[in-house]
Amino acid sequence: MRDITAATAAHARLLTDLDGLTDVEAWQPSLLPGWTVGHVLTHIARNADGLARMTRAAEHGEVAEQYVGGVVSRAADIEAGADRRAIALVEDVRMSAFHLEQAWDELSDVGWAGTGLSVRGEMPIATLPLRRLAEVEVHHVDLGLGYTADDWPDAFVRAELSRLAGIWKSRQPMGLTDLPREALRLRPNQRLAWLMGRRDIDGVAAAGVMN
Repeated sequence: MRDITAATAAHARLLTDLDGLTDVEAWQPSLLPGWTVGHVLTHIARNADGLARMTRAAEHGEVAEQYVGGVVSRAADIEAGADRRAIALVEDVRMSAFHLEQAWDELSDVGWAGTGLSVRGEMPIATLPLRRLAEVEVHHVDLGLGYTADDWPDAFVRAELSRLAGIWKSRQPMGLTDLPREALRLRPNQRLAWLMGRRDIDGVAAAGVMN
């Protein structure tokens, strides 16, 4: 599947950039308010664990929760892992990504036809690789370690722009059928960053799509 290839490539880019991460960098603030780099990395790892849990359950005809205990448990797990040393954080990201890729590799048609329970409700297993791709690409930027929206792959930008612009339009008053002119003037990567809440546009309200 094309989405698996893209998600696996996103894992590789992230891990390449994490090579040599220091403890000082791991404990410094990320671009997400209230979160350190360690928080973001722990979230990326726990996200992979949750997707792998749903994937493996679907193979057995079961519907599993992405995060056992819901958002409260997810937040607690992130907080518990955030202060680890850089070497432990990076290894957690590495191994959780490996186990997710392995789960996808072992999945049969039965599993791909299944569903899992994300924090937003029931989700088809077939959509998880694309969702993982977005998760990794967005949070790679959130680390604040040099990877930016301008580094996002073109195919990812095209797909997410189409999806999120559609969501944005669906939430607007009748007759408003296009993004604000100020957003349309931006390069595609930056327009997507605005839709994802990763940049502001002067005089334009936040997109609110990711809420």
